[in-house]
Amino acid sequence: MKKITRFRSYLLSAAFAFGALTITSCDKKDNGPAGEYARNGVLVSNEGAMTKSNASMSFYSHDSKTVENESFKKVNAPLLLGDVLQHMVQHGDRLYLVMNNSGKVVVTNAHTLKAEGEIAGLEAPRYFAALNDDKGYVTEWLGYDPSTYVYGNGRVAVVDLKTLTVTKTITVGVQPEQLILQGGKLYVANSGGNSVTVINTTTDAIETSITVNDGPSSLALDRNNMLWVSSRGIKSYDPTDWSVSEENSTPGSLAKINTGSNSVAATLTFTRNAPSPDKLTPNQGGDKIYYVFNNKVWVQDVNTTTLATQPLIDRGSYVAYGFNGLGVEPGSGMIYAGKATDYASNGWVVRYSPQSGAAVDSFRVGIAPNGFVFK
Repeated sequence: MKKITRFRSYLLSAAFAFGALTITSCDKKDNGPAGEYARNGVLVSNEGAMTKSNASMSFYSHDSKTVENESFKKVNAPLLLGDVLQHMVQHGDRLYLVMNNSGKVVVTNAHTLKAEGEIAGLEAPRYFAALNDDKGYVTEWLGYDPSTYVYGNGRVAVVDLKTLTVTKTITVGVQPEQLILQGGKLYVANSGGNSVTVINTTTDAIETSITVNDGPSSLALDRNNMLWVSSRGIKSYDPTDWSVSEENSTPGSLAKINTGSNSVAATLTFTRNAPSPDKLTPNQGGDKIYYVFNNKVWVQDVNTTTLATQPLIDRGSYVAYGFNGLGVEPGSGMIYAGKATDYASNGWVVRYSPQSGAAVDSFRVGIAPNGFVFK
């Protein structure tokens, strides 16, 4: 498992390019958005197998209790989505699909999934955030030294969302991952170092850098406008099977950043060295943060000063491939977990009760489900 996961994360091949998409208009009616995927349901992003260009999207309908796979293909065939769907996010009537190994962001209508265009020419894009209808941001890892596999500084691409073109790039830390907007600032987690870069969204200039523990990757905002950061620590790998050494690694942590002062208000450090916290996901009210640690799902009350002591969802001490994605449905609070059977065959989405953590049901989706957009 570790060998495959590390290869997918750190050994990115050249972007797979194909023709640009035609710009079309959104189909809206006065009584709300029209389209098959505007109805009561959940869109699922499926990474696909690296270098295979078989990333896909699935749609689960609450009304019919059925799942439709290959939804993008159904609407846009013969157009392929691309290679490794890293991140999916909706802003307004558009859906932005970050295609990591294809080096682009595919843009579709959020309600019909009809392709509207693409942001091309990106290098290993990771995550996307829209400031408004006019401007968005994409993190990029850039290249690595092929003899050492060591990365240099990455960047944030500033995108004109009207023309879908990059207007500027901002150099940040090593391997920038998730990014989040708050109070006119863009916060970027630099996973290859120990910092969160803060960018002024009016000037698109860096204002400051906040030091956190090593390996920050996942971000979430709570109801108090505190920014939570999960850091994985420094991991030492066995070169034979890529297992993580408990003895030689450093522990992960959760940090709380005051976005008013851009200072670290608290750091909660885990007692184990090998596992890493990831996939921070707030509930609708912002009073709880869900995350994955040691193949389990934990719930952190945002006002407590210590880490949770018992997981909400416990699937045992070892679960092959663990959780590949995590989402919390607004309203119901239902927890959605994407499970990658492996990175070559179709995975599963398992739904869990937010009260007991018990599995409610599951359905089969595409390869390596990693994200959710709730309709």
